[in-house]
Amino acid sequence: MTALLASGRDADVYALDERRVLRRYRRGGDVTAEAAMMRYVSDHGYPVPRVYEADGADLVMERLEGPTMLQALGDATLDLRAGATVLADLLERLHKVRVRAATDPGTRILHLDLHPENVVMTEGGPVVIDWRNSTEGPPELDVAMTALIIAAVAVLPGPFANRAEPFLATLLSCTRDNPLSQLEAAAHRRLADPNVTAEEKAHLQEAKLLVTTSVRAHF
Repeated sequence: MTALLASGRDADVYALDERRVLRRYRRGGDVTAEAAMMRYVSDHGYPVPRVYEADGADLVMERLEGPTMLQALGDATLDLRAGATVLADLLERLHKVRVRAATDPGTRILHLDLHPENVVMTEGGPVVIDWRNSTEGPPELDVAMTALIIAAVAVLPGPFANRAEPFLATLLSCTRDNPLSQLEAAAHRRLADPNVTAEEKAHLQEAKLLVTTSVRAHF
């Protein structure tokens, strides 16, 4: 196996060469749907890595150069307001992509894991990675999920905890979609997700309260 570049909660990323990486899910699975979604949104102008191959638990993709948004926020090459504005814009742009097949006009493409660790800040602009949870549904669910993930960082000890709440406030001030109608649905998804830690689940109610408070300050 070639060099390990990064490890996430459920997958490892290896360098194949200067232009390609292999993303391999440790618990197996089928990446077909993820690859199809990435190719679809890419065809509609949304910034994702190019997909070269998809087979079983393996996804061969374009190798991106640049820090994640979280890394850029951490080393202060990107300030909180700019980062939150970029993330809100990425959510809005995704929700403008025409769905593949839906009769409900309110249905949109959802990432459902769009947060600073899943945005790579390349020279050409931000690129969204990790599409395993992507689906179609109400855009408010996507915003609610992003808000809950960021709120979880705010309510737990960690290096970004004291900055996560103002980041969340700015994000919500920039979005048009009020996530409160889908907050419970997002919370249920978080509880069912095996990649969400026991500590995060234990503080889910606290995270929900923070989202609710932040939303009511802007809607």
